This record gives sequence, C-alpha cells and structure tokens, in this order.
Amino acid sequence: MQEQLTSVPTAAVRPLAARKGQARFRWQEVSGFLFVVPWLVGFLAFEFLPFLASFALSFTDWSLGREVNFIGLQNYRDLLQTEPLLRKGIINTVYYTVFHVPGQMILAFVVAVLLNQKVRGMPIYRTAYYLPSVTSGVASAIIWIWLFQPSGIINRGLALFGIEGPNWLVSTRWAMPALIIMGFWTIGTEMVLYLAGLQGVPESLYEAAEIDGAGRWHRVRHVTIPLMTPYFFLTAVLGIISSFQVFTPALVMTQGGPGDATVFLLLFLYWAGWEWFRMGYASAIAWVLMGMIMTFTALQFWLQRYWVYYEFQ
Repeated sequence: MQEQLTSVPTAAVRPLAARKGQARFRWQEVSGFLFVVPWLVGFLAFEFLPFLASFALSFTDWSLGREVNFIGLQNYRDLLQTEPLLRKGIINTVYYTVFHVPGQMILAFVVAVLLNQKVRGMPIYRTAYYLPSVTSGVASAIIWIWLFQPSGIINRGLALFGIEGPNWLVSTRWAMPALIIMGFWTIGTEMVLYLAGLQGVPESLYEAAEIDGAGRWHRVRHVTIPLMTPYFFLTAVLGIISSFQVFTPALVMTQGGPGDATVFLLLFLYWAGWEWFRMGYASAIAWVLMGMIMTFTALQFWLQRYWVYYEFQ
C-alpha cells in the first residue's frame, strides 16, 4: 500500500510539471513578443514601408501635388550623366570622410587613453567629454558659427601665435576644414567604445610584456593596439556611414556654400525633395547614396580580415 501511494503520484506529477513548464515557456514567448510589438509597428510604419516606397518612387517623376508617372531609370540616368551637383556632392562627401573619420578615431583614442587613468574625479571628466555627443546638432552648429567668426575665439587663439585666421565659413578653401574640425566635437561615442575596450585588456599581458623588457611604447604597439583592432574596425564602419550622411552642419552653417564647397549628398537630397519638390528624383539620390554606403561597408568587412585581431580566432 505504501509503494502504491509513493509511485502513482510521482508518475502523474511529472507530465503535469512538464505541461506547466511548457505553458510558462509559451507565456514568456508571448509576453516577449508583446513587448516587441510597439517597436515592430513603428519600424514597419515609419521605416520599412517608406524604405520600399522610396524605391518605387525612384522610378517615377512624382512631385508634391502632381500625379505619379512611371519613367523607368530616367532619374538615375539624369543623376549619373547630367547632374553636376551629384559629382560635387560625392567629392565633398569623400573629402569630408577621408579627413573626418581617421581624425575622429585618433582623437577619441587619445582621449580614451587619458580617461583610462586612475585619478580622482574621473567620472566627471568622462561625462564632460561625452556631453557634446548628446547635444542637439542645430545647437552645436550655432555655437560653432560663433566660434568660426573672423573675430571668434578660434581666430583669437591663432592670433596669439601670430597666425591670421581665415574667414572660415565664407571661404571656398576653409569652409570644409571648418566642418571637419567641428565634427571632432562629437567624439563621445567612439571615446566610450575605446574606453570599454581599454578596460578589457588583461593586465597580465602588460606584465608579461614588461618582464620581457618591453617599454611603454612597445606595450602599446604589441598589446594594446592589436587587442583594440575590433573597436577600431567598429568605429571605422560607423564613422564612414555617419560621414556619408552628414547634413546638419552644412545646412545650418553654410547652406552648401560658398560656391558649392560644402554640398554633401544628403544636403543635395534635401534640396531635391523639399526645395525643388521632386520626390522621385530625391528617392533616386537616396538609393544612390545607399548603394555607396553599402559598397564602402562591404569593402571594410572584406578588408578587416587583414588587420583586425579577434581573440577567439
């Protein structure tokens, strides 16, 4: 009788526990999906569907308030064969990217190394360096207009060394360098990534290198930099993507001038869509820009096998 009381409930309880476990697992799946639904609806309504619509519109001559006519590849032919602003926008965007991305990476890495030291009040310094990254782009541009004035702080600082500063934003030669310098203002995101990477480098590697006689520079060259290459790769990819989409400084500070010296691809797209009201043409510009970004990103992923070191390899 005792054996029946102990064996029967055990056999009956196991399937019941399994069913409860399955029910709990299904509810976790459902609750997780419910949490994702608001984002999913927003993504479909405001990103994915406009993404598809822009591709369809790029084959039309649609302007605001007019009917839509299918014109095939005409927008792309006009862009690639007869549009001078596209060539100017590509040259300026590549010029900005070539100087902005490496400069931003080097500056952010140097700042991260300094902020990785063990000194009092370091959280305050780290916060101070990150704050510009969360500042409004328009507000930052207005501040930098004031800084780049002929009698602004930058020219006054140059004057202390006997250098006569240019009239930055109205000079075809200096307007682009001014925007590149302004871009270094927002190194906070890269700095945080580098700081996280530096704090993940094992101290044992530095100690082993020091025992082998490596000096400070050799420890940086043979330990720090190889282990930081995944972070360099990530910031390079993100930096090139964001540089190809630079827009606010050119719109607020120079309006693409002087003499189209600061016309970027995204500013050209904005003019086509919201000043000329040629939505089909603007959609074609957007897809040309996307093709360029995808090409450069794919090239970076192909090249990373030759210089990026992963510990799990």
